[in-house]
Amino acid sequence: MAISKDDILNAVSEMSVMDLNELVKAFEEKFGVSAAAMAAPAAGGAAAGGAAAEEQTEFNLVLADVGANKVGVIKAVREITGLGLKEAKDLVDGAPKTVKEAMAKADAEAAKKKLEEAGAKAELK
Repeated sequence: MAISKDDILNAVSEMSVMDLNELVKAFEEKFGVSAAAMAAPAAGGAAAGGAAAEEQTEFNLVLADVGANKVGVIKAVREITGLGLKEAKDLVDGAPKTVKEAMAKADAEAAKKKLEEAGAKAELK
C-alpha cells in the first residue's frame, strides 16, 4: 500500500522538533544529501556563479576526530550549539559530523579553536 503525500505531511506535522531533526539526519545519511545544500539554488543561477569567485563568508564547522578527551569535546559541542547532553554526545559519537552550519568566519574560527582546545580535530568548510 502506497503512502500519500498528505499522510506524510500529517505525520511530520505531529512530530516534535527533536524527531524532525532525527528525520532530517536519517534522510541525509540514507540519500547522501545535506539539508544545507537545498538553500543554495534559491540564490539564482547567475548569482551562484559570481559568488564562487568572491571570498567565502559562511563556514560549516565539522568535527573531524574526537581525540582522547571525549567529555571535554562534548562540553565544547554543547557550548557551541546549545544542544542537550544526549544530542551533543550523539553528535560527538558520530564524528566526523557537521557541528554547526552557516557560521560567520570569526565565530567559526572561535568555535574551531574551542573544539581543538578540548582535544578534538575540527575543520572549516
